[in-house]
Amino acid sequence: MESEPKKLASARSVLRVYYEHTRKYSGYLALIFVSGAAVQAASLVAPLYLKQLFNILATGTRDAATVQILMGLLVLVGIAWLSDRIFRRLQDMWNVTMQSRVMAELFDSAFEYLMGHSYGFFISNFAGSLTHRVTKFARAYETLFDTVMITLIPTVIFVIGAVSILFARNSVLGVALALWCIAFVWFQLWVAKLRQPARNARSEADTRITGALADAIGNQSAVILFSGVAHEWGRFHRVVEVWRKATLRNWLIDGWFWGGIGLFIVGIEVGLYYGAIKFWQQGLLTVGDFVLIQAYLMTVFDRLVGINRDMRRFFDAFSDASEMVYIMEQSHGIKDAAGAKPLAVTSGEIVFKDTNFFFKDATSPILSHFDLLISGRQKVALVGPSGAGKSTVTRLLLRLFDVTGGSIEIDGQNIARVTQESLRDAISYVPQEPVLFHRSLMENIRYGRRTATDEEVIEAAKKAHCHEFIEGLPLRYETYVGERGVKLSGGERQRVAIARAILKNAPVLVLDEATSSLDSESEALIQDALQTLMQEKTVVVIAHRLSTIMKMDRIVVLEKGRVIADGTHAELLRRGGLYHKLWNIQAGGFLADEETIGVEEDDDDDQKEPRPVPQMK
Repeated sequence: MESEPKKLASARSVLRVYYEHTRKYSGYLALIFVSGAAVQAASLVAPLYLKQLFNILATGTRDAATVQILMGLLVLVGIAWLSDRIFRRLQDMWNVTMQSRVMAELFDSAFEYLMGHSYGFFISNFAGSLTHRVTKFARAYETLFDTVMITLIPTVIFVIGAVSILFARNSVLGVALALWCIAFVWFQLWVAKLRQPARNARSEADTRITGALADAIGNQSAVILFSGVAHEWGRFHRVVEVWRKATLRNWLIDGWFWGGIGLFIVGIEVGLYYGAIKFWQQGLLTVGDFVLIQAYLMTVFDRLVGINRDMRRFFDAFSDASEMVYIMEQSHGIKDAAGAKPLAVTSGEIVFKDTNFFFKDATSPILSHFDLLISGRQKVALVGPSGAGKSTVTRLLLRLFDVTGGSIEIDGQNIARVTQESLRDAISYVPQEPVLFHRSLMENIRYGRRTATDEEVIEAAKKAHCHEFIEGLPLRYETYVGERGVKLSGGERQRVAIARAILKNAPVLVLDEATSSLDSESEALIQDALQTLMQEKTVVVIAHRLSTIMKMDRIVVLEKGRVIADGTHAELLRRGGLYHKLWNIQAGGFLADEETIGVEEDDDDDQKEPRPVPQMK
């Protein structure tokens, strides 16, 4: 399955974002560092006491004084080991306390910035992939921080300490261990750099799996209705196969890498012991020194190999974090202008002035030199064939997209110069396909005005004629509606959306085929509710079913992004033209000539007589 290549932020950008969230916890950072250093100090001191203990044991002396010295050394070793455990627990406690706070802030900041992106951004990205990126972004911090503060820095402290102590005992062995550690780290970094493209490929494949799953699951009804299970399985299998190959490549590279590490470990262990034996033969080392070397080597091996494991997770986490940081680096497509003020609505007059709009890389504009004046509290319907620009007009009014030329004003205020929040607070929008939250009906309706009381929510539901079906549910208003409202019928979802708009009671009302999902009985009820809702408001209605907008103040006919006719229903019928043709199609059945091709038709157009419905007044 083809998809766009994954876009990643730079390592510097990722570190900058994490640093900005971490620096406010400098006190915790200091405690984590100090406790980690204390752990390494204890780990370095214990082998020194063990060295003395074994040197005494090697003498073969068993008198009481010697045993007392041995017991004293054993106590010191025990104190060092106990200190190691205590400081590890303290470090863990301070670490988890700080990390939980930072990760919570990362979740918050990622969510806040993501939701600030434009409508165009979200229709161009999988919801599942975006969700996955937010969660990976916050959780990657844990991996990156632990790798640096819990593994890398403590390992550096221990290695420097071990090399220094060994150098003090024998400079040749100390230098040999130091050179080996440098070569070992260089080897790991070199291989890690070579492996990074493969890691990025695996991370991208992982994200694609999430996106493919979300796409198929989110459209499960279409998959079932169009017998697409086998087809979707094939698409998903191809994505999984890409992931499998990327994962296998990573694991094979890891296998060769571990083989290289094994050679390094065997080489230094045999080499150091060979040198130690030679120096022991010359009387320069004691039996205790062998214990010291062994203790340090085992710990160094464990730490450095641990770095390898953590570096693998580190770079994976870096790749995961880079996906979200890249999104956070992208400027919001729609943002408030500098000094933007709240929109002040008086009458609700809407003016489109020489408005142009086209999508990037589009071959032709959606709107071209579009002019339209809607007086305050006027009820206007927009009609026309598919692609005429009706929905674009409402999306530009809501500023889901910015115009590419001209302007849109409400009561003389350019909507590009007012705050987006105040603009959308002034407009109630009822879409053709309302989407509900997977929350209770009470919460879904209250979303129109989140400060509303339960009584106000119920009153709005009654006006929208959804109180009746809600009362018939087992949990009534506490009933959860399912993801995107799938537990409700299309008409029920539409009535909930209208109840939400009634509760909001904004001065401007936009209806995008708000009755399209309703049966005749429900539509009659909703039309009655809309009469109340539209009072004293500026109303813009997109309609394909012309019988529903006959009594509007004005009907504006659009074609190819321009206004080609404007008037009342009776006036437009007298003039003829496109509106007259559309009316004849819906009132008299299908026309059998080529002029009807491309004209949107109602679901009931196969009936010979138009279906009578109540009219918007």
